[in-house]
Amino acid sequence: MSAEEVLGTAGIARRTVGAAESERASRAWWDADAADYLAEHGPDIGDAEFVWCPEGLHEAEAGLLGEVAGRRVLEVGCGSAPCSRWLRVQGAEPVALDLSRGMLRAAADLNARTGIDVPLVQAGAEHLPFADGSFDLACSAFGAVPFVAEPVQVMREVHRVLRPGGRWVFAVNHPMRWMFSDDPGPGGLTVTQSYFDRTPYLEVDGEGRATYVEHHRTLGDRVRDVVAAGLVLDDLVEPEWPDGFDRVWGQWSPLRGELFPGTAIFVTHRPA
Repeated sequence: MSAEEVLGTAGIARRTVGAAESERASRAWWDADAADYLAEHGPDIGDAEFVWCPEGLHEAEAGLLGEVAGRRVLEVGCGSAPCSRWLRVQGAEPVALDLSRGMLRAAADLNARTGIDVPLVQAGAEHLPFADGSFDLACSAFGAVPFVAEPVQVMREVHRVLRPGGRWVFAVNHPMRWMFSDDPGPGGLTVTQSYFDRTPYLEVDGEGRATYVEHHRTLGDRVRDVVAAGLVLDDLVEPEWPDGFDRVWGQWSPLRGELFPGTAIFVTHRPA
């Protein structure tokens, strides 16, 4: 059964969604969808690869985290934890965190299958269960940030658990994509809603309860969240679609990728 069938998704609604409801919906969604998601996208993300985005940007090439060997690294919203396994192979000491037990179960299976063991922690990104200054680096490749109602709280929590000078790099859907439908074809080239409409994308069951939530923030909102948390923004990377890359991944496609960005990667650090 699909996640929609398991959760009884009945349609789409337009309303605000608070932190608690959003967290409950995300936990249930990713628990229900983990197997289908990994069956479809497992080959794209790999078992022990660090792929930042559907454009295929690899950390091995981009080096956005800098030197990782010997560094303690927190991955926020790890999914099946391929990024953390890659970090482990590079000599880092990663900890992989996710809200979903279903995703962490898949991560544990892949730990065993690959022989690359990384610690797995189940928790939400808005309340990290770690002591202050526990990590040298933190990262998130489309994990957690787009799905939380209070992303500034995630930034504050990451700031708290980073050591002074520590880097925090996170990738999210490029905010301008909010204006378009999720159609990877020609239909996805037409603006259908306002960039400034911050009402979340919300799917609900027959009782109106959220079954899937994705929150929108403008580029300015993302920058303000970073700054409000006491972090410094060092770079904003907008990966271009690679020549000859013909993969379609959800809304990402060569057609759209040639015209406008699909991913925004924020490179930040906690001041020393």
